[in-house]
Amino acid sequence: MSETMTPMDAGFDPDRLARIAPFVDKHYISTGKLPNAQFLLARDGAEVLRFGLGTARKDGPALANDTIFRIASMTKPVTSIAFMMLVEEGLVALDDPVTRVIPEFAGLGVYAGGGGDAPFLPVKPAPAMRMVDLLTHMSGLTYGLQNRTNVDAAYRKADLDMARKLPDNDAFVAALAGIPLEFAPGTSWNYSISTDVLGVVVARLSGMTLGEFFRTRIFEPLGMTDTGFDCPADQQHRLADAFAYVPGKPPRLIDPGATSNMVRPAGFHSGGGGLLSTIDDYHKFCRMLVGRGAADDVRIVSPKTLDLMTRNHLPGGADLTQMSKSLFSEAYNAGAGFGLGFGVTIDPARTLIPGSAGEFYWGGMYSTAFFIDPLEGLHMVFMTQLMPSSAYPIRRQLKTLIYAALATSRA
Repeated sequence: MSETMTPMDAGFDPDRLARIAPFVDKHYISTGKLPNAQFLLARDGAEVLRFGLGTARKDGPALANDTIFRIASMTKPVTSIAFMMLVEEGLVALDDPVTRVIPEFAGLGVYAGGGGDAPFLPVKPAPAMRMVDLLTHMSGLTYGLQNRTNVDAAYRKADLDMARKLPDNDAFVAALAGIPLEFAPGTSWNYSISTDVLGVVVARLSGMTLGEFFRTRIFEPLGMTDTGFDCPADQQHRLADAFAYVPGKPPRLIDPGATSNMVRPAGFHSGGGGLLSTIDDYHKFCRMLVGRGAADDVRIVSPKTLDLMTRNHLPGGADLTQMSKSLFSEAYNAGAGFGLGFGVTIDPARTLIPGSAGEFYWGGMYSTAFFIDPLEGLHMVFMTQLMPSSAYPIRRQLKTLIYAALATSRA
């Protein structure tokens, strides 16, 4: 069961902690920059601070603890945990070739020219893509939203970034198999649909849909009753509106909760960005992570598996400034590495934000975010619905405010 703790008992200065909600209200809600903000901070799994500001929908109702949000790329850590559960069962290994489960990728090679209105030129041969390359985003895959190359353009044309409407996993894989890789697997880092491919691997190995695997193996054991790829029709009244940032203007409503197609069953379960969830449900997922793979006597993965996932796996201990080709990702860059499904802080001094080495985190396109600090036993969950997540520096500001209020450190 989730518990609560007073700020003082949790090692926080109550007055400093009390700055956070007014800061968010003054700079984001009252100004109309964000439609809403929901925040939860916990230490050792016990809730220390929670607040909600704004409304779930443009014309109401007020934000509630059971408001349903599109968590987008905060799906990725769930998919990564699911894959590592199968590794623990001996069904797959990190150095297995992806073609062992997705033989359709046998002909993938590196981009050599063409694209746009012309056909792609014959690809350059590439080393085999491994499962670990999917987990670390070093697969050579990309996102259309990167908007840099003809390969990105091909992803946009095939609508692979937001593949919910594709009929099934096979259609997704078939579309992807016809597009060259950006680079040879293992040689660079690029934020990509790698975790969507990983979700296909989980589905094929388990014999379930990804949603069914999540529900039976992760969500039900942890009590995450409101997380899934579809919003039940009888719960649509709880689904928040989604907005897009418009420079110099109020956010633009892009997906009203009352009429959202998120109530229609997804054909493709996007392991990279398809889940809906609530702040309470994702708090439960984070409690499991803070508990080194377990919460409330329910173990999802072993402590050593989670330790492996939250180490920096970039070659030579590099950070993302040295390895990343991405124009956009949910990661910090300086001082940040990447693990098996999580961004990882390797040098807080280089990030220029207070924190701890060994923190791991991720966020979503609609500006949702979470982080885990194993050293201090801290975790935060933040929910809102504004895309893109790069519109405002609120994640950095929240993290700064949290650590500024921490009075008792375990370092």
